[in-house]
Amino acid sequence: MAVNNEVLALILGGGRGTRLFPLTQHRSKPAVPIGGKYRLIDIPISNCMHADIRRIFVLTQFNSASLNRHIAQTYRMDLFSHGFVEILAAEQTPDNPHWFQGTADAVRQAMRHFVRYQADYYLILAGDHLYRMDYSELVDAHTDRNADITIAAQSVTADDASSMGIFRFDHAGHIVAFEEKPSRDRLAGIGQSIPPGATFAGHTSEKPFVASMGIYVFSRDVLLDVLARDNAADFGHEIIPRAIERYRVNSYLFRGYWADIGTVSAFYDANMMLARADAPFNFYDPRRPIYTHPRFLPGSRLSDCSVRRAIVAEGCHLDRCTVEDSVIGIRTEIQAGAQVRRSLVVGADFYEADDDATTRGDGPRLGIGRDVVLDRVIVDKNARIGDGARLVNDAGVRDLDGDGYYLRNGFIIVPKDGVIQAGLRV
Repeated sequence: MAVNNEVLALILGGGRGTRLFPLTQHRSKPAVPIGGKYRLIDIPISNCMHADIRRIFVLTQFNSASLNRHIAQTYRMDLFSHGFVEILAAEQTPDNPHWFQGTADAVRQAMRHFVRYQADYYLILAGDHLYRMDYSELVDAHTDRNADITIAAQSVTADDASSMGIFRFDHAGHIVAFEEKPSRDRLAGIGQSIPPGATFAGHTSEKPFVASMGIYVFSRDVLLDVLARDNAADFGHEIIPRAIERYRVNSYLFRGYWADIGTVSAFYDANMMLARADAPFNFYDPRRPIYTHPRFLPGSRLSDCSVRRAIVAEGCHLDRCTVEDSVIGIRTEIQAGAQVRRSLVVGADFYEADDDATTRGDGPRLGIGRDVVLDRVIVDKNARIGDGARLVNDAGVRDLDGDGYYLRNGFIIVPKDGVIQAGLRV
């Protein structure tokens, strides 16, 4: 196994995150909450910690204040180690007045900061994926096969393949081509990533394509060379297809659960999955837990409630309500008579006293009011939903900007700090 001081991790903060709007209206994608108490950035950082990779840069550009605060409050390394988790924000310089133009360009612009650190390998990760991976096995596969570039890959369906980077292999398992987000017509022409009669296996008839997970290991000199060779902006579209012709590019097949939380639908599905007893991913692994910001919150208090197939984070108060197939985030208050089904309530940053009018004014109090009905709703942080509101989208509207809420892909989203007035029906 490569020792930790041989590997330096670079976590990409992503672009504007328009497909996750309005969850990314005030935060970057890696700062989006998940599972009631975590943020997406906690996933790759925790995976790094378990692989003893303790030197981590997070490259950010858009809406980075929330992410910066979370990292500063959460990941404080031992004073006597060389480990760190450090933000590298996009910056204009005399040599380059432009913001990040893509994943490769982000690493190129940040290179002047991280290249002075001794490292034989660079581990490049996305900050908006949900999975648990042993990066040490990935790095070992890279070194054992004497690769220049190793790409983590997973078998996927034809429906998923059109939104990902797809490999094609020869009979011996060598990568012969890589195509980013091929059209459905192109996929039909390819048929499958691995040719019939190949001497290795890695796919099934249900998942005939092998796709990049956006996780890369580069040998040091190779990364510096590919970034200096041209001004390619993106790893998937440009760097990787060109590198196949010049370098030893290998794949590392990952067989565990993995999800790209890049859309509202993917975000909703991932959270609902967590509440299932048979969830393929959970936060309960005794050997490889996911770390996050430590909070000093009391245990949740439930008063005469009906709760089925749900996650209820700490610091909540649920009073005579019904919660089914849902995730309830930290400091959530749900008042009597409320029904929360197939929904995600992100929670709150603070508690509100019963007589606190400074933040509430004449509007609803923080949390979910009396007799509220929620079904397939995402309630973002610090939102207020007034008594008797009914958010169920009976009409099946897919996209709409409403009064205090949004409809995206059929899901009702109450944005961060949003207010739903009492009695509103959607």
